[in-house]
Amino acid sequence: MEVKHSEENLGPQNLFAEIQCIIQIKNKSGEELFIFPAKIMEVEEQQQPWKTSFYTELPKVELHAHLNGSISSNTMRKLIAKKPNLKIHDHMTMIDKGKKRTLEEYLMAIDRRGGPSVAKETVKLAEEFFLSTEDTVLGLDLSGDPTIGQAKDFLEPLLEAKKAGLKLALHLSEIPNQNKETQMLLDLLPDRIGHGTFLNSSEEGSLNLVDFVRQHQIPLELCLTSNIKSQTVPSYDQHHFGFWYSIAHPSVICTDDKGVFATYLSQEYQLAAETFNLTKSQVWDLSYESISYIFASDSTRSELRKKWKNLKPKVLHF
Repeated sequence: MEVKHSEENLGPQNLFAEIQCIIQIKNKSGEELFIFPAKIMEVEEQQQPWKTSFYTELPKVELHAHLNGSISSNTMRKLIAKKPNLKIHDHMTMIDKGKKRTLEEYLMAIDRRGGPSVAKETVKLAEEFFLSTEDTVLGLDLSGDPTIGQAKDFLEPLLEAKKAGLKLALHLSEIPNQNKETQMLLDLLPDRIGHGTFLNSSEEGSLNLVDFVRQHQIPLELCLTSNIKSQTVPSYDQHHFGFWYSIAHPSVICTDDKGVFATYLSQEYQLAAETFNLTKSQVWDLSYESISYIFASDSTRSELRKKWKNLKPKVLHF
């Protein structure tokens, strides 16, 4: 399927970020892809005063961004202004540290709150897109409130999706004391893990989970600011990115919900680098290696790697 976009006033780095965002939202969100304001997101990002040129110019891959939570604050304010009768205020659409999330969360994926019946319908729809269109839906995401439902309720539809050739990105171990459920989902051998916040905790059995993830080299989608503001991680320096990076495990920096958590992918990379003392070369490698984890064809990954390599001398200034 052809994706049309404008290159006007967009440097190559932002263009790649836009294209990659489109690829990933297609994989998770089906037809609603075409309403996602990717260009607006990137242009607004350029206007943030904290940016340094390196993190702005760094080409990046976004693998964990829920469509409904990725509208920027500026775009949200414009939408609110068009509907004053709804009486929506800024604090209802994004959260600061210590505040609870008030934006209703609905994902174009398997939402745990929908239960197994909705999950089966979602898988059926995903299979239809997978078989009838080219590169529109390549994978499924299991997400939603981790305290609702049980993993066993979703095993059948997830196995059906896997048999049909769909990739699986599963949110798991987002809250403590879920080792049994986590292992149940890991036994599906997902293609990526969302968050995995408590995989490496001090809980009994966690070491087995870590060993399993390492043995099967399952990439993790890590969202630093999201975890801080959701209060599942106490501080940036205690974020589990540090653990997984230290053992050279496949990991990719993501935003989760850039609008809700008031962050940007460039900012997340900069936070990771400054918190864990990464060099620019290490940050580059982190970005480049994330291409391997996208749900796309070999030719798409190969094309992206070429673009990254072409940009490397300019971004790293050598």
